[in-house]
Amino acid sequence: MKNWKKIISECIRMMMLLIAVSIMSFVLIVKAPIDPLVSYIGTNSTISEEARQEIADEWGLNDPLPERFITWGEHALKGDLGMSITYKKPVSEVIKTRFSYSIVLMALSWILSGVIGFILGVICGIKEGSLFDRATKVFCLGVKSAPVFWIGLLVLSVFAVQLGWFPIGMAVPAGTLASEVSIWSRIHHLILPVLTLTIVSISEVVLYTRRKVIETMNSNFILYAKVRGENQKQIIKRHVLKNVLLPAVTVQFSSFSELFGGMALAETVFAYPGIGTAITAAATNADVPLLLGISVFSALFVFAGNVIANILYGVFNPVIREGDNRE
Repeated sequence: MKNWKKIISECIRMMMLLIAVSIMSFVLIVKAPIDPLVSYIGTNSTISEEARQEIADEWGLNDPLPERFITWGEHALKGDLGMSITYKKPVSEVIKTRFSYSIVLMALSWILSGVIGFILGVICGIKEGSLFDRATKVFCLGVKSAPVFWIGLLVLSVFAVQLGWFPIGMAVPAGTLASEVSIWSRIHHLILPVLTLTIVSISEVVLYTRRKVIETMNSNFILYAKVRGENQKQIIKRHVLKNVLLPAVTVQFSSFSELFGGMALAETVFAYPGIGTAITAAATNADVPLLLGISVFSALFVFAGNVIANILYGVFNPVIREGDNRE
């Protein structure tokens, strides 16, 4: 029962945050120096002022800001996010198509960074102060401070330009129909973006897991386990992994915002046709409906990751469960 209350509470909190983000995004984009009419008809259009005024009235651009937001919100709840000026398609269709590419990129990077990062973090924590530990920590701190696009360009120049092992960009070969593209070709185009996003995302889970392992290894119950005669392998299996795994998973779920931001930049570097390139195109072309739609969708995606992390931690952490039961 307590778990269901926590889940409902987290969902309500997510909805409130989503409404707040929607309002802020709408106000900021509407107040930005962007003219939707100019974006729609073009700067060199010879359309009359009367026609401009008719379009503005039809779109509700002359209505008060609260009324415009309510109108937009009503349509958004029905799944109508407007028409994209850039792609000449409904915004919901653009997001659906683009996200189908992005979700594969993010899922693979998220899994790889989580698994590899956890393993590296455990090894570094156990071998604290070793050459491997110091080298891994320096690498993670360097990656953490480096811009995503710089890492992407470095990976691109080494593996695609100099070595020629992988294609320079895009999701499929240029000029090829989607029906003619093989699975291997899609995987081949996906490797470098996944590698870049994995490198960018791995440092947080490595450093966090390393710190938790060191704390666990220095705790009293590990000393007691050694006194009882348990060897290092038994200690790691019975105590360290059990105490470190859940916090590491929680950190990985809460890193959705960083993953989403890194994905947008990585896609731009590799010209990968996902949400990231759609954001860039929308910003370049002053595509207000698409900017708003992606802003709300990305907020929903990030909040969902944080909610899942909080629910998992509350459900599986016995300390939190006992605290809730006492209340």
